[in-house]
Amino acid sequence: MTNFSTFRVMNEPNFTASLTTATLDELPAGDVLVRVDYSDVNYKDALAAKENGGVIRTYPMTPGIDLAGEVVDSQSADFAPGDQVLVTGYGLGVSHPGGYSQFQRVPAEWLVKRSAGFSAKDSMTYGTAGFTAALAVQELEQLHLAKDATILVTGASGGVGSVSIALLKKLGYTNIVALSRKTDAQWLLDLGAAKIVSPDEVVPEKVKPLAKQTFAAVIDTVGGPLLAAVLPQIAYGGGAFLCGNAGGIKIETTVLPFILRG
Repeated sequence: MTNFSTFRVMNEPNFTASLTTATLDELPAGDVLVRVDYSDVNYKDALAAKENGGVIRTYPMTPGIDLAGEVVDSQSADFAPGDQVLVTGYGLGVSHPGGYSQFQRVPAEWLVKRSAGFSAKDSMTYGTAGFTAALAVQELEQLHLAKDATILVTGASGGVGSVSIALLKKLGYTNIVALSRKTDAQWLLDLGAAKIVSPDEVVPEKVKPLAKQTFAAVIDTVGGPLLAAVLPQIAYGGGAFLCGNAGGIKIETTVLPFILRG
């Protein structure tokens, strides 16, 4: 019987989060057994390791919403031992034990085969945040903006924001505005931002239904009042790509930016 290490969060009799030893028999049901080589740390994982974090649905639970590794056993015709795979999202690390374990068993439909040259470490360096950024940038590209168009990236010092900046720079965009409270973050400029602005520079004292067309597009990781202030500033035919709610899930806005500026 294989023993391995796993990080487990429990809530009885008291809340605990600790490294412990487990066996394969303790793993959940699933089609494919994966030896986990790498995971990563997302904001949701940090919440999962805190009492009353609000993300764990059932206890005990192994956090880790991402994992990458090698198939060691499979009941699925789509995967065989030796396949290099990754999993992101679904219920991993929230309702289904996740990546903070040396082995994990998951449904076959959750797995994605990694292409040659894309290592487990590389895939988890990007993780959910990086893949989210890639999807946002992929959608932004459908606008066919000029390479010197002004693109705002909010929450720029976070995972999604920083990877978005790097991807936009790689694609040739030259006027990327990073919105961050860390206005002295030289590394954001090194990634490709043309300048860094603080929220106070973007959010007016009074938010109007429509404002000056300042940004061709925004990749927003914040939501809340900040997003409500940015939407009226998006240019005609522009786009807003929303992928976070660190500032809140509610926005107070009007239909005018949508019906008058497309």
